[in-house]
Amino acid sequence: MESITSVFKDKKLKLTPQRIAVYKYLKSTKEHPSAESIYKALQPEYPTMSLATVYKALKTLVAVNLVQELNVGEGNFRYDAEVESHPHIQCLSCGRVDDIMGINLMYLNDTVSDYSDYTILSNKVYFYGTCSDCNNI
Repeated sequence: MESITSVFKDKKLKLTPQRIAVYKYLKSTKEHPSAESIYKALQPEYPTMSLATVYKALKTLVAVNLVQELNVGEGNFRYDAEVESHPHIQCLSCGRVDDIMGINLMYLNDTVSDYSDYTILSNKVYFYGTCSDCNNI
């Protein structure tokens, strides 16, 4: 994986402290936070950073493929610093989103190609269920 510094240098983009902070936060967590959650988590260390700045940093990080944007159907996006293709699962009770690693669903691209006239470039797969914590309530 390329470092954030080299990616921004290659793309001729300015690497700001705010972009670094958002990226480091996402790399440090297995959760899939919303922009608002990231903003609240970074507020103590970056009290002058606005929510708009967090959104702009996320937009840039997604554009340079350092972060992926997840739409799990909540009306807002979640973010994941694990950009390798992998499915996600969301608890319908508490809203937690987790990675499902070790399952390669790229074969779906070939399968879908057999049923359409599209050239399939990628896919995003989401599963929904109830997590173990919510099942034990």
